[in-house]
Amino acid sequence: MQRASYGLAQVVVRELKARRRLAGAGVTVLAGKGNNGGDGLFAAALLARRGMRTTAILAAADVHPEALAAFTAAGGRTFRLEPGNAEELAVMCAGADVVIDALLGTGARGGLRDDSAELVASLQELRPRLVVACDLPSGVDANTGEVHWPVLDADMTVTFGGIKAGLMTDPGEGCAGRIELVPIGIEEFLRAEGPEVRRMTALDLGSVLPKPGRRAHKYSRGVLGVVAGSPRFAGAAVLSVHAAALAGTGMVRYVGPESAAGLVLAPTPEALWESEDPGRVQAWLLGSGVDGEEQVDRARTAAAAALTADLPVVADAGALSLLPDRCPPHWILTPHAGELATLLGSLPSTGEVAVTRDDVESRPLHFVRQAARETGATVLLKGATTLVASPSGVVFSQSEGTAWMATAGSGDVLAGVLGALVAQSAEAVKEDDGAYARLGLNPEDRWAAVAAVAASVHGRAGVLASADFAGGPLTASAIMAAVPRVIGSLNAEYDRTRP
Repeated sequence: MQRASYGLAQVVVRELKARRRLAGAGVTVLAGKGNNGGDGLFAAALLARRGMRTTAILAAADVHPEALAAFTAAGGRTFRLEPGNAEELAVMCAGADVVIDALLGTGARGGLRDDSAELVASLQELRPRLVVACDLPSGVDANTGEVHWPVLDADMTVTFGGIKAGLMTDPGEGCAGRIELVPIGIEEFLRAEGPEVRRMTALDLGSVLPKPGRRAHKYSRGVLGVVAGSPRFAGAAVLSVHAAALAGTGMVRYVGPESAAGLVLAPTPEALWESEDPGRVQAWLLGSGVDGEEQVDRARTAAAAALTADLPVVADAGALSLLPDRCPPHWILTPHAGELATLLGSLPSTGEVAVTRDDVESRPLHFVRQAARETGATVLLKGATTLVASPSGVVFSQSEGTAWMATAGSGDVLAGVLGALVAQSAEAVKEDDGAYARLGLNPEDRWAAVAAVAASVHGRAGVLASADFAGGPLTASAIMAAVPRVIGSLNAEYDRTRP
């Protein structure tokens, strides 16, 4: 607890220094019962000794006694949350330079209740200058990321020992702000248990990104077959094919109607067009913008051929209704929340239980795992935080994008990038590549790592493209154009820093 509270206090000091001087700054801690309240009170005691005006709102009768004694000895003042004074205390808290949320910790089940809920709901409306959550925002489930409202949105969360799974998946991550990890001496025990959710770092990404060898040629670098677009949605084919080419695959073979092929080949003359059988490919991308009986039949034929030949498949949008009864792990499904709800509703095991888009958005970690387990495929659930689940239960979480990426065609670009990486990675994954082994992944889980890399590259490309416009709006084409720069920078960083 002393390590946790010291780390929390140091982060608050750093943030205040960046905004104003420390002496006289106002700090208010919302203290619940148990260790979480104790962490907050001990941290506030340390801040009081640095010359700050500290106040504690005691939301429970039995707050941590030693921490409360240390706080009052340091000169902190206390107010008790009682029936009828929540709104008044919220107004007082909102005037502080920092509000520390230490109401509920990792052991809490459910959300805030009664007066505490009223206090936080009022504070959320008033929006304090700076909110720092102690370990996690009160009301966020530490294990699942599910949110029990009301929750006070944090500007940053100072978490202890290890980053909780609920801080790496929405909607919890959306309430947490920037995350700071403070070691407290339990880390080796957490490592022994293994991660509940994984996040690829830049070094991880660079270690598994496909790189051509000196004697590489277009066929050894991956041949991707693409059934995408239609006369109505030709743009999806244009974006997915060009994104695949920019993401490094050796060759793209497009299968589709001639009317769409002309538009596809204009920006990507390197691609080959076939109206039916494209010949030999090493992976398939199916479904982006697929519409109409003729193009759906092409996607269905390609899916059957891939299953027979045991080839990897990226199944997007229109291909999600063409899945076999059981998919292999190297089939990667890429639904958004609404598509995942529809997919789950079509499965025999869950068809009788209605799953809505709101359900998926409220509990994405639960439902992406369920979809992977019941389809047998690797499932990439698109969102502000993208989750990738392997059928074994291994989950990756990537959150490098920007809200400006919520634009038409962005998903088609992601599908193209993923298809390219799958085609290039097929042999490395099959051959027990050392980079995946260093991540501690079993063969079937390595496809989830490939999908996580694609999600990260896509998100980073969006941020880079937005920066070209001073952080403003962008198009899917701009995201796509930034992909080679992202891959190049990740490879260069890995080359500089690799072990």
